[in-house]
Amino acid sequence: MKLTIIGCSGSFPGPDSPSSCYLLEAEGFRMLLDFGNGALGALQRHIGLYDVDAICLSHLHADHCLDLCPYHVVRTYSPQGPLPRVPVHAPADAPRRLAAAYGMPDEPGLETAFDFVRLTPGVFEVGPFQVTAARVNHPVETYGFRVSYGGRSVAYSGDTGESAELVKLASGADVLLCEASFLEQPGLPAGLHLTGRQAAEHAARADVGTLVLTHLVPWYDREQILQEASLGGFGGRTELARSGALYDLG
Repeated sequence: MKLTIIGCSGSFPGPDSPSSCYLLEAEGFRMLLDFGNGALGALQRHIGLYDVDAICLSHLHADHCLDLCPYHVVRTYSPQGPLPRVPVHAPADAPRRLAAAYGMPDEPGLETAFDFVRLTPGVFEVGPFQVTAARVNHPVETYGFRVSYGGRSVAYSGDTGESAELVKLASGADVLLCEASFLEQPGLPAGLHLTGRQAAEHAARADVGTLVLTHLVPWYDREQILQEASLGGFGGRTELARSGALYDLG
C-alpha cells in the first residue's frame, strides 16, 4: 500500500499545497481521501487524469470536497466521451450540495459521473481496501477513516476537535494523518480543530507508528506546529505533511 499526500493545506490552498487530498494505492487500485480545492491539478503529477477508482469524503466543507466539481467535468466531457461512474462515499446530502456548488442547473446532476454512497459509521470494502469510518468532533457531519490493506493501516482524522473516536479509529495504525490546524493560544473553540500538541496526544493514546501533521493553515508557522507537537507525549516519528510526499507501507 502506498500513500501520497496530494494536498495538506488547511481551510484554503497555500502557496505550496492544495487543500486536503490523499491518494492510496494497492493492486493498481487508486482511492482518494478527500478532494479539496486545488487538488485536481496536483493529482495529475502522480496518476493519470482518468485513473481515480474511488473517493471517500470526510465532510462537505469546500477544502475537503470542492474539486469533485471539476472532476465531474473531466469524467463527463472527456474527448473519449463519458467515463464510468466513480463511487463516492460521502456524508448525507453530498449530491445536492455538490451540484449546487457546480452551479449549472441546465445540466444533469453530478450522478452522471459519480455513484454517491452515503457514509455511516462502520466497516466497508472499497476495491482491495478495508475502510472503517467513524464520526469525529466537528460542527458538521464529519468522518475519520482507517484504510487497511495487507496488514498495514493508515488512519486519517478528517477535521476534528479532541475525539475519543479518533483514538479508537487510529489504534495501532502505521501512519496517522492528523489535522493540526491551530497554534496553542487561549480561547480556542472546542469541537473544531486540533493543535499540534493535541494531535500528538491522540497519536500517543492510539500508539501509532508515525504521526503526520496535516491540514496546516497557511497563516500559521508550520515549524511552530511541529514544535508544539513535541509537547504531546508521542514517542514515535512526527513530521509535517508535504504535498508530494510518498509513504510506501509495503
